[in-house]
Amino acid sequence: MRFRPLVASLALFATFTVASHQSVQAAETEWRKAVSILGEPKYGDDFKHYDYVNPDAPKGGTLNQTAYGSFDSLNPFVVQGTPAAGLPATVGGGLLYDTLLSQSLDQPATNYGLIAEAIAYPDDYSSVKFRLNPAARWHDGQPITVDDVIWSFDTLKAQSPSYNKYYHDVTKAEKTGDHEVTFTFSSGGNRELPSIMGDFPILPKHWWEGNDASGKKRDISKPTTEIPLGSSAYKIESASPGNTIVWSRVADYWGKDLPVNVGRNNFDRIRYEYFRDQDAAWEGFKKGGFEDYRSEASIGKWMRGYDFPAFRRGEVVKAVFPLRSFGRMQGFLLNTRRDKFKDPRVREALTWAYDFESMSKNLFFGQYKRINSYFSGSELASSGLPMGKELEILETVKGDVPDEVFTKEFKLPVYATPQSQRDNLRQAVTLLRDAGYKQKNGKLVNAKTGEPFTIEFLANDPSADRTFGPYLGSLRKLGIDAELRVVDAAQYTARLNDFDFDMITPNVLAQSLSPGNEQRDFWGSGAADTPGSRNYMGIKNPAVDKLIDRIIFAKDRDELVAATHALDRVLLWNYYAVPQWYDDRIKIAYWNKFGMPAKQPDYAGIDPFSWWIDTAKEQALKARAE
Repeated sequence: MRFRPLVASLALFATFTVASHQSVQAAETEWRKAVSILGEPKYGDDFKHYDYVNPDAPKGGTLNQTAYGSFDSLNPFVVQGTPAAGLPATVGGGLLYDTLLSQSLDQPATNYGLIAEAIAYPDDYSSVKFRLNPAARWHDGQPITVDDVIWSFDTLKAQSPSYNKYYHDVTKAEKTGDHEVTFTFSSGGNRELPSIMGDFPILPKHWWEGNDASGKKRDISKPTTEIPLGSSAYKIESASPGNTIVWSRVADYWGKDLPVNVGRNNFDRIRYEYFRDQDAAWEGFKKGGFEDYRSEASIGKWMRGYDFPAFRRGEVVKAVFPLRSFGRMQGFLLNTRRDKFKDPRVREALTWAYDFESMSKNLFFGQYKRINSYFSGSELASSGLPMGKELEILETVKGDVPDEVFTKEFKLPVYATPQSQRDNLRQAVTLLRDAGYKQKNGKLVNAKTGEPFTIEFLANDPSADRTFGPYLGSLRKLGIDAELRVVDAAQYTARLNDFDFDMITPNVLAQSLSPGNEQRDFWGSGAADTPGSRNYMGIKNPAVDKLIDRIIFAKDRDELVAATHALDRVLLWNYYAVPQWYDDRIKIAYWNKFGMPAKQPDYAGIDPFSWWIDTAKEQALKARAE
């Protein structure tokens, strides 16, 4: 199950718990208002609002945010173009579109009603039905209908790689009542599929099939700068491509009194100002008025950068929250579509050349932990040797995975001493030699063709040299011609979508605590050649595909965890990425203009949409600025 990272996108962070005991075809179906794959929902039928919000939070004011690069489209459901901030980046509705269900922020894998007021599905997980809330409306006042749901499903699955992979096993959507829609699955046993249908954004069929102001018929398969019709708590007030996009709160929003929205969506406006890169955005934050709060990803800035006047005066505040909501992989990802990365010995050699310990000491203040799993920081991370159910699952792919999966604990090289540095680089040289490379005049070349070994690292932030540089230096010691290429955000996005790179470090590949269908988009063979998918490494591995299916069709939590451990282990031993580091904290800094609830959600760690503008604090900031 995927979730929407909260701080980075403001499109907040999975599912409806239900265990319906009757078939959808049964005369009497048990409808539920909430469900969770991992247990009982925290809130019952008397749910009024989340217990961490202030239900009487005042509305008003503007939340200023920044975005990097540019945008040229207000249609996020096509590969072409770069969508504006606030629109959904992958699956979900972003700020504009409501989904069938709303993901909980204070309990994992739990959903409550939004467009759908109730959900039901049979014991065999072969289908799911939703009963729509009759009050649900588009911003133009028209009702959200079953026809909108069916049209949205058919359209997005047909044209969007992300939706096609995520909902691969959903074969049909049909109207089964005035306010009822049923989704049929290709088979039973997919425990999370009924729930993740709740993540589906519903689009206005009548608007997209209509004409624009010039009389031209709209085309959802193409980028557009026309402001689209939505249904959520916010709508686009104005958009200047490449510069700004302003979202305004919908005063008569149909769902404002639903329990999932009470005490939230308190800002009258959310304004995104675009900056060239992260350094420029940082300067904007320090100045004030451009970015009211930021999630601080740079440990260097966190430790040393907050010495500007506004921080010393207490106008800017730092805060730390625990991060419990997901596991993650972050690393240098290798594009195995390139011939030079097809040999796993080459990929392993590149891991032996990475000196995390020196970077941790010299750049990271010892604050980061080493990534040692594709699910680091969660119970889903593998460790030790496989045993029990995990071993049983791995036996089904024995012969198709590295032998070490069964015999050795996966451990990354450690650069603890000068001797270990020499030993690790020597091991990298041995692996490269075994893979058919040799040194010639100080350069690493293919022993047969004489072609030099080159690697271009692709990035979209000039400050990337700080973290890329030390690794490039190690690779050059091996004779590899390694270079960093920094491009603008639009070119970077286009090259990622087309898989036109050697190695990249994208945003953290965040993993839900209940993984499932999204694993196909991350690692599945079917996504490897699909432009715009998240299978950046180009993995085409039948054993990986089998293990993904074991996760998707796991019968219970124990089997899900065991299958995820097995997948993790196989991914690690294939060396598709050079693992980097992670932080198990959410570090934020904000201008002291907010009112906040006394607590934040335990699961997500932070919910900025539960904050509000404290007018006294904001006026005090303005007075000091004058």
